[in-house]
Amino acid sequence: MTDGEVRARLYVDGSLQSYAKMPTRFSVPGGHIEVAITGFGLKRCHFVPRDGVEQQLAPDPRSAEGRRARLHRRHPGASRLISLLSIAFVIIGLCVEVPQIIEALSQIPPVAESIGTFISPIRLPLHINLMIGLAAVVGSTERALRMRSSWIDELAS
Repeated sequence: MTDGEVRARLYVDGSLQSYAKMPTRFSVPGGHIEVAITGFGLKRCHFVPRDGVEQQLAPDPRSAEGRRARLHRRHPGASRLISLLSIAFVIIGLCVEVPQIIEALSQIPPVAESIGTFISPIRLPLHINLMIGLAAVVGSTERALRMRSSWIDELAS
């Protein structure tokens, strides 16, 4: 389908059984599967049996989430390093870019008249700003591929 809607697809033994717009719930023997996404990737993919004890499902090994999970299993040290770098990219990106965005927004005449202007203490060349922004996007994408695990979980493992 090409209507722009993101759909979850339920496969059984390699055969497509059902699909639905997200978030969704698929009824399966013994319970149901809940699937939801965010703008950055998969937010939830759990099997919920009738007794209510949820179990996170493993991603397809060929998906980006599956490849990231495999890297974490095979090379946990490298995975933790990538996680820490990704978090650093996101934090640095926020610290550098947000003040500059606030400055630009504060220059809009109605905003400037009502609350005044803000001058960012950070002045970087365009190419450096673009690299920092791109690094923040890459870092946030990598974090999204870890399927709801937090950086605290990463540090603890």
